[in-house]
Amino acid sequence: MSLTIKVLVGVFLGILLGLFINLSGLNGEGGWINTYIVDGLFFVVGKMFVNGLKMLVVPLVFFSLICGVCGIGNLNTLGRVGGKSFLLYMMTTAIAIAVAISLAVSVGLGKGMQFEEATSFTAKETPPLSEVIINIVPSNPVQAMANGDMLPLIFFSILVGISMLMLGEKSTPLVKGAEIANEVMMKMVTIIMAVAPYAVFVLIAKSVAELGLELLIQLAAYVAVLVSALLIHLLFTLMIVLKFFSGLNPIMFLRKIRSAQVFAFSTASSNATIPVTLNTVTQRLG
Repeated sequence: MSLTIKVLVGVFLGILLGLFINLSGLNGEGGWINTYIVDGLFFVVGKMFVNGLKMLVVPLVFFSLICGVCGIGNLNTLGRVGGKSFLLYMMTTAIAIAVAISLAVSVGLGKGMQFEEATSFTAKETPPLSEVIINIVPSNPVQAMANGDMLPLIFFSILVGISMLMLGEKSTPLVKGAEIANEVMMKMVTIIMAVAPYAVFVLIAKSVAELGLELLIQLAAYVAVLVSALLIHLLFTLMIVLKFFSGLNPIMFLRKIRSAQVFAFSTASSNATIPVTLNTVTQRLG
């Protein structure tokens, strides 16, 4: 049984156990099951697993980007790849936003909903564009790594890689060291992934036990629109882009990227999924 199948089995069994705990009332506040199993064992194991994945994000991004830049070997090629990547990201993001807004408006989400209590929400103030651009350049790269700030980390990693490229043969030992470090981090991903099916099982079981069916039924329209938007973006937008720019078979791609998708769903964290994604695109997709 492949790791992906094991994880999917963990998801399914987690849903069943979570529903059983919720519908049987075993998740009652102060109860033994809720205190020691759901908020105890399940919470601890799930949190440790997600923390383990997040632990690898910074060194993985750092070393893999350095290796990627040095592997390209030419600054002009690197500039073209970076420019195309940025344009592709902006284009697909704009399409995703348009699809989501169009579906939400056409369905009329939220119309007629009655809230029992008045709720208030204060959104975080959006920083000006100038501040966003300035913050890409880290004043302290170590602090950016410690905080897990991805954009400053990416900028610093690429700059280190470019500097190593410009040094030529002098930087050969550093390049080899970065490649070895990258392989070490990938091996650590493999180690942590060994417990993934069990961790995913407890993560899903805890979530379903706390939420239950009632909340999902109330939010059925929202869930349906959300899932529809995601599927449209995944199966149409991204697959058309994939086929047009790379020539890869979309079915083959979806089959091989499946483990990263399953982990993103079960952990609800794109940040925690970065190690799995890197492992998938390098080991399974080449």
